[in-house]
Amino acid sequence: MSRVSEIRIVTVVGNPKAGSRTLTAASTLASGVAERLREVGEFDPVVAEPIDLAVIADGLLAPWRLSPAAANAVDSARSAAVLVLATPTYKASYTGLLKLFLDTLPAGSLATAAVLPLTVAGGPGHRQLADLQLRPVLSELGAAVPTPSLLLEEAQLAALPPIVEDFLDRHAAVLTATVAALRRPARTAVTARTAVTHELKGSLS
Repeated sequence: MSRVSEIRIVTVVGNPKAGSRTLTAASTLASGVAERLREVGEFDPVVAEPIDLAVIADGLLAPWRLSPAAANAVDSARSAAVLVLATPTYKASYTGLLKLFLDTLPAGSLATAAVLPLTVAGGPGHRQLADLQLRPVLSELGAAVPTPSLLLEEAQLAALPPIVEDFLDRHAAVLTATVAALRRPARTAVTARTAVTHELKGSLS
C-alpha cells in the first residue's frame, strides 16, 4: 500500500477589503481542490486558514521587516503544495496589495508549488487583465501554473459552486499530476519540471 502524503493547500487573497467575495470564491476553490486530491488516495490535503491580505496589510509595507503575521503568511505560502492566489481586477491588473505580498518572495521560492490563480472582474471586457499581469510574476517565482486560471465575473459569484465544479472537472487531472511530480523527493527543479511534463502526458492520454 502506497504511503499517503500530507500536503497543504494555501489561499492568498489580495482584495483590499477584508472578508471579500474574492475570499469566498478562493476558499470555495481551495475546498474543491482538496476534495479532488483526496479522491486520488495518494494525498492527505490540509486546507490552511485563508490568508486575507487586507487584514495584515500594514505588516507588508516594508519587506525587509515584516510583521509577525505577514512573516507567517509568507512562510505559509512557501510551504504550500497548492497555492490559490486570488485577486480582483484593479486598474487593468491585479491589486497592489497582492503585489506587496509577492514582492516579499525571493525568486524561485514557489518552485515546489502548483499555483491556481483566480481573478474576479467587473465584466467580460476585464476578464483576462489581472491574469495576464500576474503570470510573468509567477514565472519569476518558479511556480508551476498547470491549468488555466479561474476567471470570474462579479455576476457569477452568486452561483459559484457549479462553476468551480466544472472548472475542476476539466482540470483536476492535470493539477493532480503536477502536485504528484513536484512532491517527489530529491529532484532538481529541472528534473521535477520534466516529470511534470511526463505526468501531464499520461493524465491526458
